[in-house]
Amino acid sequence: MLKFETVNELTLKVTCSGSDVLFTKAGAFIAGENTGAKNYTFEKVLFGPQNNIGQAIFGQLVRRVTGENLPLMKVNLNGDSVTYYANYGQHIVVYHLAEGETVSVESENILAFTQDCDYSVRFIGVGILSQKGLATSTLTAKGPNAYVAVLADGNPIVLSNVSSGSTISVDPDAVVCWIGKGHCDPQVTADVSWKTFIGQASGESYQFEWHGSTGVTVIIQPSERKGGIDVSID
Repeated sequence: MLKFETVNELTLKVTCSGSDVLFTKAGAFIAGENTGAKNYTFEKVLFGPQNNIGQAIFGQLVRRVTGENLPLMKVNLNGDSVTYYANYGQHIVVYHLAEGETVSVESENILAFTQDCDYSVRFIGVGILSQKGLATSTLTAKGPNAYVAVLADGNPIVLSNVSSGSTISVDPDAVVCWIGKGHCDPQVTADVSWKTFIGQASGESYQFEWHGSTGVTVIIQPSERKGGIDVSID
């Protein structure tokens, strides 16, 4: 059994009781402790976390084609231990998924997940409007011990309309991930007029929107990916 916690917002602490398996971004391990001889080992994941070799090879091809390739490391935990993971001082958010809940996240923002998460890559049409690309990585809880740790550039904020039923509007280049029952993909709203084409764009010409009926939690970083569509004329 694994438990995820954050330390000072910048480090992931993973507590293992008994034996288990953890998947992390390659090279993310920074420290560990246990009683007696070291009881955990690391190995490179060649194709992906799937147990089926056919699914693993197909998933690897999809990730390479879509740019969602994720260098993964498998941590074999053979007894009680505490290990720590980080990525260049980025902030970390931990989420414990309920069974059937899904996280849609950029591969570059994944730090670690447990083997109770089913990992895949899927296409999303909304990606053409931002640096997110045409695909996203998906982690779906298939068991009670489904933890995900995601990375953010700066201390993120978390917005949820699960209880409030409110509308959430976000700059696509600031989105880290969204979480809900099923894929819960956003709608795209665009504010493009004649002013946009004469160089008078507001700088916020499009947003991702989730309406109250969706029931979603969105993690947003205080930093935007560079790029996106520039439809102004200098």
